[in-house]
Parts: sequence; structure tokens; C-alpha cells
Amino acid sequence: MNNNEITARLNEVFRDVFGDPSISVTPSTTSDDIEDWDSIEHINLVAAVEDEFGMRFKMREVSGMKNVGEMMNIIAERGK
Repeated sequence: MNNNEITARLNEVFRDVFGDPSISVTPSTTSDDIEDWDSIEHINLVAAVEDEFGMRFKMREVSGMKNVGEMMNIIAERGK
């Protein structure tokens, strides 16, 4: 799975979780860039991403993610 495929799927997840069809994430996107992305929505987002990609993040991964790029790296690594 390449970064373009991951980004396209993440965009759909983000749009669904935040109810905003205009969201377009990049590797540098952070919670500061999306108005409703707070700690509660972060939990919903992580669960939705896990469901979309059929994987589970480790707690240290979730707490250590600083941007979407770090999430993408984990997804790409696990997709091998």
C-alpha cells in the first residue's frame, strides 16, 4: 500500500468522523488544523482508522502521534 492509497482512505475516514466533506489531510495535518479534533474525537478517529485498515494501534503509538504523517507511517509499516 502506497502513501497515495493511505491518504485517500484516511481522507474518507476523517471526513466521516468529523462530518466535513471538505477535509483533506496531508502528512503535516495535526489536531490544530481540524476544528473539532479534540481528545474525544481522537479516540473515535483512531477506532475508525483501525477499522478501515484492519489493524490496532499500540497505546504508545496513539499517544505519540504528532501528525497524520506519523499515523501514515505506522499504517504503511503494518501493511507490509
